[in-house]
Amino acid sequence: MKKVLYVVLAVIFILAVGVTIGWLLNRNATEKTVSSQNILTALRDRGFLVTQTSVFNESVTIANKDSSFWSRILWGQVIKAYGVVEVNTGVDLAQTQDNDIVISNSKITVSIPKARIFNSRLVGDVSVENSQGILKRIFEKDDGYNQAMAELIKQAEKTASTDEVMKAATENARKEIERLVGYMDKDKQVEVVFK
Repeated sequence: MKKVLYVVLAVIFILAVGVTIGWLLNRNATEKTVSSQNILTALRDRGFLVTQTSVFNESVTIANKDSSFWSRILWGQVIKAYGVVEVNTGVDLAQTQDNDIVISNSKITVSIPKARIFNSRLVGDVSVENSQGILKRIFEKDDGYNQAMAELIKQAEKTASTDEVMKAATENARKEIERLVGYMDKDKQVEVVFK
């Protein structure tokens, strides 16, 4: 009985020593080192980071006022349109380069481009009123939808390009990237600068 007890204790001792040696050898291997390449890959994988979505209720009137009175009556066209346009603004992280990430002992500095408009789209239906001249209605039937849609989007993008909207999108991008890179290395301060 004592022999069995000694064998069991010897096996437990050998297993404990093996586990301790394995842990000591592998503890450095499990520590994750953050390099600029790791950060670059994480940022590029995000692609275009949308940080501000704005929705505008737009209305436009498109009329050719340069032509003569008779030309307007025969070939003229006046389009009035109303619609809701969504504009997404953010930063293109796919364009981040190796030299945009600098790692020091206590800080990670990430340089990113300033915010810009990513895309715009109509949300819901567009209401279009189209008044055409007599000959235009007969020979060049045009509902005016495409022209109205393009003008609504153009006007919404102009509104979204204001300093206030771009500043909010840029600030949101800074916070999001600081948070993302901060998760990768919690021991270093993260600073985001704009090119």
